[in-house]
Amino acid sequence: MGKDNTKFLMQFAGFVMVLTVAIMVKEATSMSICNMDTNDMQKCRPAITGNDPPPPVNECCVVVRGANLECLCRFKFYLPILRIDPSKVVALVAKCGVTTVPRSCQGIFM
Repeated sequence: MGKDNTKFLMQFAGFVMVLTVAIMVKEATSMSICNMDTNDMQKCRPAITGNDPPPPVNECCVVVRGANLECLCRFKFYLPILRIDPSKVVALVAKCGVTTVPRSCQGIFM
């Protein structure tokens, strides 16, 4: 029994090490764009893609409220390339309770 437990613990330790490295690599590959971490942006993807997107989750709205919207407006031309409908972005911002849109962004997605 002692050898079986030792083998299991060694395998478990190896698994934990691999998992830790994977998490570190994922975090290292994220970037910050307009006060938003690119990994955090994925929390909003379901709410801005597809024909009938679901409402945004709370974590998404936290990301949206912390974003620099004026900065994001500069990236509007990339939305169709990413298969994101600009009107859904406008709806997302509203659904997350953001009522103050920078003057330079008003009408930019319409």
